[in-house]
Amino acid sequence: MSSSYFGTDGIRGRVGEAPMTVDFALRLASAAAQVLAPDGGSVLIGKDTRVSGYMFESALEAGFVASGVDVMLLGPLPTPGIAYLTQALEADFGVVISASHNPYYDNGIKFFNRFGRKLSDELEAGIEALLETPPRTRDSASLGKAKIADTARTLYEDFCRESFPEALTLDGMKVVVDCAHGAGYKVAPRVLADLGADLVPIGCSPNGRNINAACGSTHPNLLQLTVPGVRADVGVALDGDGDRLVMVDHEGHVVDGDQLLYILAMDRLAEGLLHGPVVGTVMSNLGLELALRQAGVDFRRARVGDRHVMAMLEECKGMLGGETSGHLLCLDRATSGDALVNALQVLAVMRKTGRTLQELATGLTRLPQVLINVRVSRAIAVDTSAALKRAVADVEATLGARGRVVLRASGTEPVIRVMVEGENGAEVQALAEQLAAAVSQAAEQAPERLIS
Repeated sequence: MSSSYFGTDGIRGRVGEAPMTVDFALRLASAAAQVLAPDGGSVLIGKDTRVSGYMFESALEAGFVASGVDVMLLGPLPTPGIAYLTQALEADFGVVISASHNPYYDNGIKFFNRFGRKLSDELEAGIEALLETPPRTRDSASLGKAKIADTARTLYEDFCRESFPEALTLDGMKVVVDCAHGAGYKVAPRVLADLGADLVPIGCSPNGRNINAACGSTHPNLLQLTVPGVRADVGVALDGDGDRLVMVDHEGHVVDGDQLLYILAMDRLAEGLLHGPVVGTVMSNLGLELALRQAGVDFRRARVGDRHVMAMLEECKGMLGGETSGHLLCLDRATSGDALVNALQVLAVMRKTGRTLQELATGLTRLPQVLINVRVSRAIAVDTSAALKRAVADVEATLGARGRVVLRASGTEPVIRVMVEGENGAEVQALAEQLAAAVSQAAEQAPERLIS
């Protein structure tokens, strides 16, 4: 499907610029209501802590109510919390106002179906087909109603706690949690403390503009300093909307999504509970594939984006998958990537085995991998550009069978991601820079078409 608005994770952009405007949000709500609840129904609306969330929340509420859909306002809550509650409260669909790990001046809107899953391409296409029509307003007898869902956060907190083994506690474990001043700033500390953790919270004071600012899963430097500084056992970092997780061991070393996926897979395998292949993406480190293969676990690669990982898991009847960024899917625990639930699974492995996070990750040896994000102002067809094909072929010829190259356009921001992986770190760095320079040159020579 050729999509004008929906990217890999909903609709996203700079606030005040198309499509992230109030009038667009109103039209989007009207279009979504006609596709997802044509005869009326209910929708949950949650958000992260961006200052712009208030206006988008109001615009969506107005559009849904005018279309005859009842609205339940959840306030700030992690994206996976909205996914869970959409199903638990039997709503027709759920909406999240968030730009995930992006800075505060961006925002986005994404949807879940009644089962807490991302929408299909077909449903997104149906919504897009109605976006150019004026928002509809039904007669007064058919209008929806709006209310604040007071108990929703408690329900989600209970769900998270129940994902942790009943026979275990976190008593005596010192945990630093960084919530990126985002949607998990209340839920995550409460759940960890309720399970007995000696908690040190950071990144839990949102002001509407500090979400993801030098904190959270995309900027774990403060967490790396804090964990050994306070002599904690482990650090947990969420992103702004609470669906990505990275962790930090007791010495301050980052444990990324590939390593966490390995730890969970090895635990499930040891317990005889691992079903189907483990699914990563084209960006997953080759070391993960080799480590799982050595353990007799099938590993497959999907396109980047949790929806593609989910689709492959469903196709091959798998239960574990994820991305290096920390967007992990544990389908035996949740219907979507849930950073808090996934952190609890890793903490349970630590508690159950008595091993440190560092020890649990030692079975995976990551190959040197360099990722360079090349910001571009003009669209580049990375799959068809002759110049980029030649540049990639040159790098692949140098690496031979000793490495991999991935070149892809981001689905959430105007950047081209250049990834080179191989055995020699210095060589990988040089080749990645060489390819990034080729991308920059190709962008300068591309047609004058700005990326939205």
